[in-house]
Amino acid sequence: MSSVATLSRPADELPKTRLGRTHMHITRVGFGGWAIGGPDWAVGWGPQDDKQSVAAIRHAVDLGINWIDTAAAYGLGHSEEIIRRALQSMPLNERPYVFTKGGLVWDENNRSAVPSRIGAASSLRREVDASLRRLGVDRIDLYQMHWPAQDATPLAEYWQTLLDLKKEGKVAAVGMSNHVAAQLEQAEKIGHVDALQPPFSAIRRDAAIAELPWCAAHETGVIVYSPMQSGLLSGRFNVERARALTTSDWRSRGAEFTGERLMRNLELAEALRPIAERYETTVAAIAIAWALAWPGVTGAIVGARSPSQVDGWIDAATLSLSAADMDLIGRAIGWTRVGSGPVRPAVCNA
Repeated sequence: MSSVATLSRPADELPKTRLGRTHMHITRVGFGGWAIGGPDWAVGWGPQDDKQSVAAIRHAVDLGINWIDTAAAYGLGHSEEIIRRALQSMPLNERPYVFTKGGLVWDENNRSAVPSRIGAASSLRREVDASLRRLGVDRIDLYQMHWPAQDATPLAEYWQTLLDLKKEGKVAAVGMSNHVAAQLEQAEKIGHVDALQPPFSAIRRDAAIAELPWCAAHETGVIVYSPMQSGLLSGRFNVERARALTTSDWRSRGAEFTGERLMRNLELAEALRPIAERYETTVAAIAIAWALAWPGVTGAIVGARSPSQVDGWIDAATLSLSAADMDLIGRAIGWTRVGSGPVRPAVCNA
């Protein structure tokens, strides 16, 4: 790996990596649509300004980001609708790839209830059609099963449904989110898993044990989510902000956002600051670059609710950490005792 970052490339020259075996070559960071879903559902991020969300998406694309990841469940359809608004004014040949997820079904009469994990073919087909309408696209570039089903539908059945949707042309590629290596192995025997979306950050590192190596061995792309651990590693979070989180923000109930775990997490964020200063960038960009340095990781999903938040992490699209940087961060993970999983890769992404 190089020991210095390149932070001034023109937008149209952001480096790209092929997503598994697909035809898509994606920028190292993509725009995440979870937070822009709004507050009135089980896992919302508090009140959002839809105009600012649209502006954030357009700003990310203007800077060269060429993919967006969302899910039908984010805001119970609202995130997909906001993405449609952002894309409408863009020429077709300038629009980013759009990735979304299904398999979570909500109750319109009880929006605060956690959506059910449904794998039935009829349900997934309805969800895909609904996502196509909300997004205003003819085909979804990557469609992912959001979580393993809990409605007694076997994995083989719901994975076959996704493969059928790909064959029919409603989606270009198919993947899984929040599935473990054994489940990926089962799916691969039926049809290739184009991509995996696991949680992965310097705090939550468990995917490095089995899932990342499995994906690297099977040419499955990996787009990790929450590389800043939902803001904890942004360099802008603190105890006062954690205490001020409203009940409509899921983080107010998150174990990592309270008590000793919060203090350790904030210590780790501060340990990243000298590295960020050396690269003349942000703590957020360093946290994301850490996740991107792991073998098997294709890209990182990063949320934003305003253009300025995009500016806070865009450097990660071109930033490569050195082996020495990874050693420093690994030692900081060790002494802060945050999370679980390996603290550094044996070999870093080039």
